[in-house]
Amino acid sequence: MLDKSTKIYVAGHHGLVGSAIWNNLKERGYLNLTGRSHKELDLLDPAAVKDFFDREQPEAVVLAAAHVGGIMANLQYRADFIFQNLQIQQNVIGESFRHGVKKLLFLGSTCIYPREAPQPMKEEVLLTSPLEYTNEPYAIAKIAGLKMCESFNLQYGTNYIAVMPTNLYGPNDNFHLENSHVLPAMIRKIHLARCLNEGDWEAVRKDISLRPVEGVDGSSTDREILAKLAKFGITPEAVTLWGTGKPLREFLWSEEMADASVHVLLNVDFKDTYREGDREIRNCHINVGTGKELSIREVAEKTVKEIGFKGELRWDASKPDGTLRKLTDVSKLHALGWHHKIEIDEGIHRLYEWYLKGICINHQTA
Repeated sequence: MLDKSTKIYVAGHHGLVGSAIWNNLKERGYLNLTGRSHKELDLLDPAAVKDFFDREQPEAVVLAAAHVGGIMANLQYRADFIFQNLQIQQNVIGESFRHGVKKLLFLGSTCIYPREAPQPMKEEVLLTSPLEYTNEPYAIAKIAGLKMCESFNLQYGTNYIAVMPTNLYGPNDNFHLENSHVLPAMIRKIHLARCLNEGDWEAVRKDISLRPVEGVDGSSTDREILAKLAKFGITPEAVTLWGTGKPLREFLWSEEMADASVHVLLNVDFKDTYREGDREIRNCHINVGTGKELSIREVAEKTVKEIGFKGELRWDASKPDGTLRKLTDVSKLHALGWHHKIEIDEGIHRLYEWYLKGICINHQTA
């Protein structure tokens, strides 16, 4: 157990999960936290990471920093996803070992599992068959990270734990129309379509002033804005989403992921992640999710209802669906003492409220 004075480095503390983990630790009374923005510390630079560890000497590390994105980004920038994530992991885990960090928590993703994995996916199905093509480079990087943790533990007796979260959403999410994950992208698209449908140009301009779309912002003409949003399937009459809407997905509120992560950091040791007496110790990572799933179409319909969009919901079946099912088996996590509480309807409501509040606050301070 880490005491309240333990110096904890949260890598990626401005991100979706990192910021939630930072806040969760503070709420629990862990105030000796350190973090650096990407501008302050480039985790791709081994010399900079070594210098940071030399100066700060953290006793525990949460590795929540990663290069992430949705299907389109994973397809187009394959080299970036494998190279940058391997480099970040190599630098942070390597310096953690060299500086005698006593506890490390590595955050991965459930995309590590085979495309045709039996559902729900148990930790044991890792590396049993081929990965999903669209995100294979990212998945391989994350598998390398969890295997690095496992291998350091087995060779050197370290205490590095890897958690694999399901699809996350929540405060500080990325709402970029091209590079974000499914739920935040859906919320923003349907919000903009509703504003166009209702002729609320002030709201449209507020939104794209805060998050410009390929050079188009609130100062652009109505025609420029309409043309650019139409490129992303956003019109006054309809929202077009990628794929068929048939894939099933599991969603976890990011603040709950943070709570699960901190629970594991404080209460779970490497010896708790495998069965004593196993001849081969592997798959020591822990799935983090809800164990519940629903279709992308159902999520879209719930979002339309929450936002109040009166137009049509369309699907572009020429675009990839990605993996058809990706449900985690969370029995290991439950056995280690953690369960989720926030269901999807409440989560969509919370995320849309957060999104609207962000637009209003930024507009008022502009």
